[in-house]
Amino acid sequence: MLFCGMTGSIAMGKSTTAAMFRRRGIPVHDADATVHRLYRGRAAPLIEAEFPGSTKDGVVDRASLSALVLNEPDRLARLEEIVHALVAEEENRFRDAVRARGDRLAVLDIPLLFETGADRRVDFSLVVTADAAIQRNRVLKRLGMTPEKFQAILDRQMPDAQKRRRAHFLIDTGLGIDAATARWARSWPPSRR
Repeated sequence: MLFCGMTGSIAMGKSTTAAMFRRRGIPVHDADATVHRLYRGRAAPLIEAEFPGSTKDGVVDRASLSALVLNEPDRLARLEEIVHALVAEEENRFRDAVRARGDRLAVLDIPLLFETGADRRVDFSLVVTADAAIQRNRVLKRLGMTPEKFQAILDRQMPDAQKRRRAHFLIDTGLGIDAATARWARSWPPSRR
């Protein structure tokens, strides 16, 4: 069984790429979706205890939480400790399930794969990338996104060029998903490194 760690900066096309894998029957564990689910469930009371006023009706209010940790590195680090531990538990459940089914390959979609050292838990890494101008155009179309917020997100992430250098495989979505899919199909499946 091989585990692929997939990453890429904001608006590079990770969700579209994950959907491509799913259509081909390859299971994908989405760390961001897991966080959203945890915020509606068991993470909410833990976060509220640490950050009073961060939940509404038992669900983490992302805007309120963001206001409490924005520009507060120590508070952000504490939030990440709480959330990353819960996401790791969910990832382990996913790993156990795909192993039990006998799947040969599974993808772990982890936005901060390299930043958190999660690349050490996978057999190989895949970076979803696109030209910086394409990325900027995509991200600024998102509801509520501003150039300043985009820059703050980029400042917390490893630069795309550095991610690409560390990757075993690249999927460039800059020319569209059809071109990315065709290129991916020519180099897939990978062998164990």
